[in-house]
Amino acid sequence: MTNDKYAPMQAHSMPGHLIRRLHQVSTQYFAARMRASRLEVTPVQFAALDAIRCRPGIDQVSVAALIAYDKVTIGGVIDRLVAKGLVSRRVSAHDRRAREVRMTARGEKLYRSLLPRVEQVQEDTLARLDTHERQQLMALLRKAIPEDLGA
Repeated sequence: MTNDKYAPMQAHSMPGHLIRRLHQVSTQYFAARMRASRLEVTPVQFAALDAIRCRPGIDQVSVAALIAYDKVTIGGVIDRLVAKGLVSRRVSAHDRRAREVRMTARGEKLYRSLLPRVEQVQEDTLARLDTHERQQLMALLRKAIPEDLGA
């Protein structure tokens, strides 16, 4: 319900605000799906698992770059995945400073159970859009992200 004596908020016409709100909605759906499934995985942990699964033996810095995450903070994310037995980590044979990570059998099993849930989160997030609108939104989001920041 609107009250005409108040001006509309400027933030409601700003893409940054709307993107942040959509991110909040998506994160809430993700958390709810994980709680309902009794799974303790965050969106960033899922993204890291996805990157590691696609590129076995990838180093931690490259995981951070692939998922557009802080390269200093990714160490803690990987630490938690290692502690859960989902990935293994070892010093790179090519660069002693780098840490390579690989999905474990347990991680692969969890990933396969997570994927349909995460796909449902995407459906939930975009439920108010028809198929064409979803395709348009995805194309526009990809276009809006500068190439040097990754996608």
